[in-house]
Amino acid sequence: MSNINCTHCNLEFDETVMIKDQEGDKKLYFCCNGCQGVYHLLNSEGLGNFYDKLGDTQLEPASIENSDLEKFDLEGFHKKYVKDLDDELSEINLIIEGIHCSACVWLNEKVLHKRDGVIEASINYTNNKAKVVWDPDVVKLSQIIETIRAIGYNAYPYDPKLQEERAVKVRKDYYSRILVAVFGTMNIMWLAIAHYAGYFTGIEDSFKNILNIAEFILATPVLFYSGWVFFRGAYYGYKNGIVNMDTLVASGALSAYLYSIYAMITKHGDVYFDSVVMIVTFVLVGKYLEVLSKKHAVDTLDSIMGSTPTEVTVVMDGQKSLVSVENIEVDDIIELKSGEKVVIDGVVILGEGSFDESSLTGESEPIYKKDGDTILSGSLCLDSVLRYRATKDASNSLISSIVNLLEESITKKPKIEQLANTISGYFSTTILVIALLTFVGWYMINGSFEEALIVAISVIVIACPCALGLATPMSTLVGISVAAKKNILFKEATFLETMAKSDLLALDKTGTITQGRPSVVNEKLLQDFDSRLLYSLLLTSNHPISKGVARHLESNNSTLGTLDLENIKSIEAKGIRAEYKDQELLGGNASFMASIGINAEEESQNSLFLFAIDKKLVAKFELTDTIREGAKEAIEQIQNLGIKVVMLTGDHSQSANKVAKEVGISQIYSRLLPQDKASKIEEFHKDGYKVVMAGDGINDTIALSLSDIAIAMGNGADTAISVSDVVLIDEKISSIYYAYRISRRTFRAVKENLGFSLLYNVVAVPLAVLGFVNPLVAALSMSLSSLIVVANSMRIKNMKYL
Repeated sequence: MSNINCTHCNLEFDETVMIKDQEGDKKLYFCCNGCQGVYHLLNSEGLGNFYDKLGDTQLEPASIENSDLEKFDLEGFHKKYVKDLDDELSEINLIIEGIHCSACVWLNEKVLHKRDGVIEASINYTNNKAKVVWDPDVVKLSQIIETIRAIGYNAYPYDPKLQEERAVKVRKDYYSRILVAVFGTMNIMWLAIAHYAGYFTGIEDSFKNILNIAEFILATPVLFYSGWVFFRGAYYGYKNGIVNMDTLVASGALSAYLYSIYAMITKHGDVYFDSVVMIVTFVLVGKYLEVLSKKHAVDTLDSIMGSTPTEVTVVMDGQKSLVSVENIEVDDIIELKSGEKVVIDGVVILGEGSFDESSLTGESEPIYKKDGDTILSGSLCLDSVLRYRATKDASNSLISSIVNLLEESITKKPKIEQLANTISGYFSTTILVIALLTFVGWYMINGSFEEALIVAISVIVIACPCALGLATPMSTLVGISVAAKKNILFKEATFLETMAKSDLLALDKTGTITQGRPSVVNEKLLQDFDSRLLYSLLLTSNHPISKGVARHLESNNSTLGTLDLENIKSIEAKGIRAEYKDQELLGGNASFMASIGINAEEESQNSLFLFAIDKKLVAKFELTDTIREGAKEAIEQIQNLGIKVVMLTGDHSQSANKVAKEVGISQIYSRLLPQDKASKIEEFHKDGYKVVMAGDGINDTIALSLSDIAIAMGNGADTAISVSDVVLIDEKISSIYYAYRISRRTFRAVKENLGFSLLYNVVAVPLAVLGFVNPLVAALSMSLSSLIVVANSMRIKNMKYL
């Protein structure tokens, strides 16, 4: 018996194992009961034209498994994945498994919209992510999932990790295709050298035939395996009525390939297998660069939420218990210990202590909190045990709000303008039309099909957008390598172009302009003492001020030792106390010293750390967050490029103005929360600016995501690095200046390459149309144009940016 395709999934099976069915006079064949059931379901719902849209695309056989539907209606699942909207509707992001083409997207959206209670269903074909909004009073989520499964697909909650796996899979696929293409190109060019030499000096037919067969063997896998992405792109372009660069590449390469086979078999004419592999390889490399440029934005949400506790200690009726953060309700009493991160917003009702809010506000110095003060999720309790009353639930607390805003801002990321793709959209259609008209004209004039085909292929090959396709990626690749040598990492090649067009730089203060950690700027020793006493006392504290003084001592004495202290006690938000033999050691701020009777009157804009032995003051240290080396000069250089520089910071205005004055920034915005920074970026956009934002903390992530280019310091928060487009490994402000210079030089090279490519085609295409160029010369010309583009791109390495 012969093989036959399943009426639903299009997979091929032996006819003897198929389930036979009939619809009127039409015979139906199904590979399983699932496919049969889905087929009749679609037709009964009036969705039978799905199969017209599907065409020859193959699906996975329908498999309906509903044993786990109950979990989608559980309260825990709802709190974790479902968002409750203001109008009593619910929203969820799902990944639809089994989508193969736009017809699958159409079918799922149609079926979901037909379901009572479903308000909105939109599916992104590029990542199979579906946004579904429904009325829970009319339909359950489990029923929606059941509807999707009933038509042969599957759905599960959106998980960023699955998206990363998908991106990795695509990159590996391109990598293997490029390996085959490069291997074929390198070997076929050796054969082509012999071929070209024989073309000009003469070659025996037997040797020529051997070379032709060898080139055919090498070109075939390059065209149909490595070049498959172009055929696929051309096919979907055809289905949607679009002539794209893939169409031109596929048609040119395939035409040259088919004619070369004809020439090889008939031994009449020349073969152009080398042109085939060069066309595929050059343009595939450009496509691979685009794949490599995919951002790992999905990791950002994991990194933020992964750093927050999943359980908190709740005090109820005098009993303590660990409760999942999803189950916390407003007015619950939560106990917080030293070193724990706040995950629910609230108000302190018992105790006091210092909190590190640097990840939220950028403020480097700890904030003292007491009864009645508000504490924010994302901050860190440094030195005490306290209790507070929850004022929000987990989904509405600050850290969750940051995650939600970040997810939205990532999806709203401005798309990079691709000048080459815009041009090639018209270019490809034009060249195909010219080639077709050339073929018709030559055939009508000479009556020779072979000659007309050769001239038409020459037009396509000589105009093949190798140089056009390389114009952007080759330049940006060189630009990226030059930047990397200056410790500047661009995550996407196209970010160079966007940065070159930007005209406003927004700088965070703490950790960007400054070093991001307090350091000693003034030391006053009032009496000689054993420095090991102070150093040992400092090591008992995790307070940033204590760490700053400890680093200062270490820098002045590399052999500094420690002593075994006793009766160590941390005084909440004030200082530390300990004993060594018969000596009492005291360290902390002025209020701590005053509370134990030590007169330490001191006025300073900076933070103070005082050290006393047996209640006698022996040392004073002033600390501040010092400005990064070369910051003032670098900012001046950036301003000289015509770029407006502003400061966005969560610090108080006195500290912000002091730093801004030192580095030469006149426009300052202080005391900004994460949402405020994001609003400022939006304001700049409304004023027509293209914004580059540089920051290093969680507090900067939303603003970074909304900016056109996001720059993060190499040792900044992982979340800031995740959403950034550029990472400065050496953390120097001067690197931002170099990034501007490199990006502008690279973009200039891109425009030069595009200009040359268009000029080349304006000259070469008419010559090919008139028959002055055969496919061999066309291939050589195409290769030469590509080499010129590469050589011009390499000139970026010679730029003088110092």
